[in-house]
Amino acid sequence: MIYFLLEYFEIKAIIKITQSKGKMMNKKIAIIGAGPSGLAQLRAFKSAEENGEAVPEVVCFEKQDNWGGLWNYSWRTGLDKHGEIAHSSMYRYLWSNGPKECLEFADYYFEEHFDHPIASFPPREVLFDYIQGRVEKANVRNKIRFNTAVRNVEYDEKSELFTVSVSNLIDDEMYSEEFDYVIVASGHFSTPNIPSYEGFNIFNGRILHAHDFRDALEFEGQDILIIGSSYSAEDIGSQCYKYGAKSITSSYRNAPMGFGWPDNWEEKPALVKVSGNTAHFADGSSKDVDSIILCTGYIHHFPFLPDSLRLKTNNILYPLGLFKGVVWEENPKLMYLGMQDQWYTFNMFDAQAWYARDIILEKIALPSYDDMHSHTLDWHERETAQDDVAYAIDFQGAYTQMLIDETDYPNFDIEGVNRTFMDWKHNKKDGIMTFRDKSHASLMTGTQSPPHHTPWLEALDDSLKTYLAVSYTHLTLPTIYSV
Repeated sequence: MIYFLLEYFEIKAIIKITQSKGKMMNKKIAIIGAGPSGLAQLRAFKSAEENGEAVPEVVCFEKQDNWGGLWNYSWRTGLDKHGEIAHSSMYRYLWSNGPKECLEFADYYFEEHFDHPIASFPPREVLFDYIQGRVEKANVRNKIRFNTAVRNVEYDEKSELFTVSVSNLIDDEMYSEEFDYVIVASGHFSTPNIPSYEGFNIFNGRILHAHDFRDALEFEGQDILIIGSSYSAEDIGSQCYKYGAKSITSSYRNAPMGFGWPDNWEEKPALVKVSGNTAHFADGSSKDVDSIILCTGYIHHFPFLPDSLRLKTNNILYPLGLFKGVVWEENPKLMYLGMQDQWYTFNMFDAQAWYARDIILEKIALPSYDDMHSHTLDWHERETAQDDVAYAIDFQGAYTQMLIDETDYPNFDIEGVNRTFMDWKHNKKDGIMTFRDKSHASLMTGTQSPPHHTPWLEALDDSLKTYLAVSYTHLTLPTIYSV
């Protein structure tokens, strides 16, 4: 009798597991965008599959012809080769403006990818190679439909399905498919915020947004005006200085960046107007300039979504309407990744992707709408309690840890990341043109990064080949790594 009971319950368990797998395999998930966030989501499902779990069908739509999103550099501005709005805001000669140690994947280390430690501030091509290495190892490229632009997303309350309409840009054909879940991972650094000032219409030089900035050599020998006082202004101005701009003037709305700038760089209060080639500022001063670069930020823009599904927010750490920064409260079958103002990047996207995955796999049960909304308001109020860099970094670290604690994403030293961010901030204050020459330790492996073979100001070739072209030595390492 006992034998038959055991057999009975074993069969029931097998049936239950089979039914559960069948239920999951019948689900279909749409991911919009194959940048770092979308790739994180693909990697999250792949991780579950590698662990023997049943995963749904996943389709990722990507407008560009390659993965990487923002990191997929193109010389094109305005429109791409298909007549679509150019997605990437990436420019030549960009180097990481934050320590790579703060964005390292917890399941794929820089040392694993490059077979040796590298410096803390690599250029774009090196970071792109690292991003690409993880997803190549995961073998997820077949999940992505490249050259495919999402045109419209609709949700049917009765069927509880999304209809996603897309355009195959190669064949110039439209088609639609139904999905159980939609994950928006299209980023928010592609649609520029472009202010206008008196006199812009008759300015005799070039006016461009950072979105269309591609090559600092274009501004060699020029007097340039940069409008803005955040990271784009800081970095594009530094690029122009490095590659031979005659002078740089940056204009701030609220407060100056306040770094120890070179002699040919000055900060001015808000631009009032331009007359001819002369820029006039709020303090009554003026400056003749050849070009104006608008480093005025980006807007969240989702033209493919109806109002009922569209996130509307400023660039803040905890957007309203998103439970745990991921789940659309009004319809939890819609999720967003990477929509926050960002200190943390790649590993935070991972934490969000793992969390979204586990909701879909029914490993995490969502609370009621009221409870989700209340949780979001609480975190939003916590965000606005202080206006301080250290507080913001700690806040986003705590947010990332909250997500990791609910999934099997590998834990890592969040406090260490926060400390590294603060060290980086202090180094920038000490030398805005030399902070990239500093070294930090990996929060994943503990390895101290070696210094780069060439000081940043002298490193005019940012190619992967040149970056890895010499032997690295570091006194704290037991081995000399050669490339």
